[in-house]
Amino acid sequence: MIRVLLAKPGLDGHSRGARLLTLGLRDEGMEVIYTGLRKSPEEIVNQALQESVDVIGLSILSGTHNALLPRVVDLAREKGMDAVLLIAGGAIPDEDIPFLQERGIRAVFGPGATIKEIADYIRENVKQVG
Repeated sequence: MIRVLLAKPGLDGHSRGARLLTLGLRDEGMEVIYTGLRKSPEEIVNQALQESVDVIGLSILSGTHNALLPRVVDLAREKGMDAVLLIAGGAIPDEDIPFLQERGIRAVFGPGATIKEIADYIRENVKQVG
């Protein structure tokens, strides 16, 4: 079973989408650990390591994605989590997506992405990382 850690980095207080995605990915047959709100990159990576996850999904709406998401990637690499698939979603402008992908975020799902689309992407890519 694919294990997903879904996290809300930074001071973002909007959790509806993350909570819906948690339930939706569970319905798609994945085990999902939701960290809750306002987690630091360090907390996210440490929990992902403790939970031995295959995927870290980062949901962010606060506009701090260019600072926080690369930090999560860097910390995950420092902890030897190179095989973990890192994806993101939320209100991320299209012009910022190439920067995030260059820094190690494999996919960015914007508003309107379906649970099935995200689940299919995870299933197709989780074993190809590393």
